[in-house]
Amino acid sequence: MAQKIRAIFIFEILGRPPEHIKEALDQFVSKLGEQNGIELVSKTIAEPKKVEEEGAKDLYTTFAEVEVIIDSLSLLFAVILNMLPSNVEILQPEELKISNFNLNSILTELSIKLHRYDEVAKTLTIERENLIAQLKQAINNQNSMSSAYTPNITFSGGKQEQKKGIDKKNQTNKKKNKSKTKNNKKKKKVK
Repeated sequence: MAQKIRAIFIFEILGRPPEHIKEALDQFVSKLGEQNGIELVSKTIAEPKKVEEEGAKDLYTTFAEVEVIIDSLSLLFAVILNMLPSNVEILQPEELKISNFNLNSILTELSIKLHRYDEVAKTLTIERENLIAQLKQAINNQNSMSSAYTPNITFSGGKQEQKKGIDKKNQTNKKKNKSKTKNNKKKKKVK
């Protein structure tokens, strides 16, 4: 028969309102006791306290100290990897024996979990870099659009006036149109 392990876990939570985080932590700890192979010996949930750090607007924190008896070392590692206590203290036994098979199983589970975290971290990093690049591109496009099109029209005295660059172009076009019109009139007279 496998050695049973008596351990204490500390679980911490941060959030608001204070009543909600205490209730959420209580439900979280109760789920631990409902798992096969885990006996919940005792639990103590501290009263929520307001976080006094700058930027922690109306945030509260609390913790639960939970004593359990767990059927196996594999199950202990599963709890640690899946529920992420902030502290673990093994009370009994003082020494643990583990077979290579069980150790391999535990280390494989740990490795899989770490690979998943690494995958998530890399994906988020890539997505962040893509979003930053898209944002920079959008800003550059906005800046180039606003600097590429600057109308050469000013308003003064309630009347619309054109600046010299556009005005010269319009005058050239008007001259061309006038000369075409004159040429057409001359041709009509000649006929």
